Amino acid sequence: MRILIVDDEAGIRKTTRIAIETAGHEAAEAPSGGRALKAVEEEAFDVAFVDLKLGAEDGLEVLGKLLKAQLNLQVIMFTAYANIATAVEAMRRGAYDFVPKPFTPDQIRGILAKIEKTRALQSRVRSLENEIAAESPPIDLESAEHSTQQALQIAFKAAETPANILILGPSGTGKSVLAREIHRRSPRRDAAFVTVSCPSLSRELLESDLFGHVKGSFTGAVVDTMGKVAAADGGTLFLDEIGEMPAEIQPKLLRLLQEREYERIGEPKVRRANVRVIAATNRNLAEDVKAGKFREDLFYRLNVISVALPGLHQRPADLVRFADNYRKFFAARLGKRITDFSPDVTAAFAGYKWPGNLRELRNVIERAAILAGSETIELCDLPEEFASKPDPGIAVGSRVTIDALEAEHIRRVLAISRNLEDAARTLGIDPATLYRKRQKLGLL
Repeated sequence: MRILIVDDEAGIRKTTRIAIETAGHEAAEAPSGGRALKAVEEEAFDVAFVDLKLGAEDGLEVLGKLLKAQLNLQVIMFTAYANIATAVEAMRRGAYDFVPKPFTPDQIRGILAKIEKTRALQSRVRSLENEIAAESPPIDLESAEHSTQQALQIAFKAAETPANILILGPSGTGKSVLAREIHRRSPRRDAAFVTVSCPSLSRELLESDLFGHVKGSFTGAVVDTMGKVAAADGGTLFLDEIGEMPAEIQPKLLRLLQEREYERIGEPKVRRANVRVIAATNRNLAEDVKAGKFREDLFYRLNVISVALPGLHQRPADLVRFADNYRKFFAARLGKRITDFSPDVTAAFAGYKWPGNLRELRNVIERAAILAGSETIELCDLPEEFASKPDPGIAVGSRVTIDALEAEHIRRVLAISRNLEDAARTLGIDPATLYRKRQKLGLL
C-alpha cells in the first residue's frame, strides 16, 4: 500500500516510516497539513497517519480535508493527547482508527494488517458481486404498462421512508427483485438486506431462523444462534411469501413490528431490533384474514404501503422487451450470435398465458438459446407447449364478439411491439385511444 505520514516531528515520521517499510509498504512524509493535502491531490494514497496536533494546525480539520480530497483514504490518527473524547470525535469524522503516542512498530504493523484484511474482503465481495452479475440477466424495473408504472412509482417513493411495504403478485413476477431495489433506494442501503423464505421451513425452524435460539432450547439446538432479525438490525428484513407464515409465529412478528422487540427461543431476555420489513405474497391476504388464516392486525401492520405486480400476460407491452433482454444475455453467456425471434415465436409468445411469469420466460429463453441452430430463435427451439397452434376460439370469422376479437388483436399487437407508441402506429390509432381501449377491454 502507498502510505502518507503526516506529523510535525521528524523523529515520529522516521519511526513510522521504518515500521511501514519493514511491513512491505511504501511511505511518503508530510510535515504539515498543507503539504499533506498537496500530496494527496498529486497522487493516490491508500492510508494516511495523521497527528492530532500539527503545530498550530488541528489534525481533525486536516482529517476532513484529506477525506474530501480522497474519498477512499483510510486515515489513522495518532497523538500524545489520547483520550476517549478525541478518539470518538476522530472516528465520527471518518477516521479508520486511533493510536496513542508513544506507539510501537508492532502497533503500526497491526493496524496495516487489519486494513489489508479489510481491503481483501472488500475485493472479494466485489469479485463475488461481479460473478453474480455475470450469471444473472440485467434487472429491468421499467414498464410500458400504465398500471405497472404506477405500482413501481409507489414502491420507489415509499422506499425513501421507514414504512413497511407489502408486495403482491403471482409467483415469478419479480417480487424479491423489487424488494431488493426498494432497499437499495432506501436510507438503509448500506446495511444488510436479509431474506426469510416463510414456506421453506417447519414452524419450529422458521421461528428459530427468524428470532434465533439458545443452545439446548430444542432438539438439535447445539449452539446459540442470533437469527435473521438480529442480522437485519439497521437494515431490511424481507419476508418472502408471508402468507405461508404459521399462525403461531404471527403474534411474535406483530410484536416485532409494533414494539421493535423479540425474544430468542429458550431465552427470556427481551431484545430490540431496528428493522424495516418488506413482505411479499402470491396469496390474497385480505381473503385469508376473512377466513381466519391470517391475523387481521398483522395484515394492517404489513399493509402500510401495498404494491401489486401483475402477471406477465397482463403486461403485453413489456413482454417483447423482457424476452429480448434475456435473448441478449443468454446469447452472450453462451458465446452464440442470436439476433432475433422468428415471427412464429413472437406470435406464440403473444398467445401464451405465462403461468410462471418472468421466471418461466427466462427459462424458456435460456433453453431456446441453447438449442438455437441459427441466428434466429425458431418455434422448434421452444418447449412443446408452444408448438401447438393458437387457440382458434378467437379468430377472424369465428363465433366471437367484436370486442373479444378487438381485445385479442390489441393484445397480440402489443406483444410484438417495442412500446405502446409502436403498437398504436400499427393499429392506426393514437396512444391515448389505445389506452382507453385497453381500459375498456380489461387489458390494463
